[in-house]
This record gives sequence, structure tokens and C-alpha cells, in this order.
Amino acid sequence: TYAFTSSSYVLGADGDAALKSRLEKLTRGIPVLIPCASAVLALRALRAHRLALIHPPWYPTEIDQLGAQYFRNQGFDVVHAAAAQIEGGQLAIDPLKVYEWACAHVPAAADAVFFGGNGFGVIGAIRALEKELGRPVLTANQVLVWHALRWARVPVPVANYGEIFARGLPS
Repeated sequence: TYAFTSSSYVLGADGDAALKSRLEKLTRGIPVLIPCASAVLALRALRAHRLALIHPPWYPTEIDQLGAQYFRNQGFDVVHAAAAQIEGGQLAIDPLKVYEWACAHVPAAADAVFFGGNGFGVIGAIRALEKELGRPVLTANQVLVWHALRWARVPVPVANYGEIFARGLPS
């Protein structure tokens, strides 16, 4: 996996595809998965259309805007795109603070939530957020793992890390 969400935002989907191709040549054909492409597949598997996009607090506004444009260009309606205004650096994110912030800021119009940023440690909040918000919650790292397991056809059950793990790859 190539775990850099913000580079996908800068490159766009076509740039992601070109990067994937270059990396797969370097790996002599070993498949490479990229987080935003995996997120798009996950959103399609969930049949989500309206997206709340949440980024780590250290992302600048320009990245929020590029992220929203990335998903809009893939056919999604981005109803919210902002960095979570919580304290903590990359190694000190408190999942409870993420949970509280998301519960207060995810609009009712969103039918899925995506936490961009592979360094944004929010996996501990997924289960509680899905329960509270009543909609799928995705993270950059989670969708990479889901995509890798589905691509490799590994039938490992994954519990408590999101509704997406009950879904297959979309056709």
C-alpha cells in the first residue's frame, strides 16, 4: 500500500493511476493500492453519495479543498470538508476527541464519513461513530486494509472496524 492521502488530493485520480502504474513497474507487477482510490471503491461498495470529509488538525485549508475536489471529481457530493479542530499531534490523537468533534460537526446530509490522512489515528473511534451517526465511517488506513483483503480474496472476518468489512469490492 502507498499510504499518503494528501498526495492523492494533489495528484487527482488520474495522477493516482499514473503513480500506481509507475510503482507497479518498480515492484515488477506487485499490485499497489492507494488510499483515495480505495476510499472511492469503499464508498461505491457502500452505495454512498454524500460525503463528510474530515482531515487531521494539521492539514491546511488548501488540502481540505483539494480533498473535496478529488471526491467531487469521482462523482460524490461532498457536503462537508474540514480539518478536525482538536488538540494533538500525529502521535497524540485522542479517539474520544475525534468522536466528540465528529458527532458535533458531521452534517445530517452526509450518508458516509471519510477521515483522510494516513497519520490521523482515528481507528479507535470508528465503531462508536458508526453507532452514533448511523452511517458508515471510513478512514484512509481502514480502506487500504479492506481493499487489500478483498483484492487478495482473504476471507478473514474483521469485526468492530467498520461496516465496510462486511462488503465486497464493487463490480
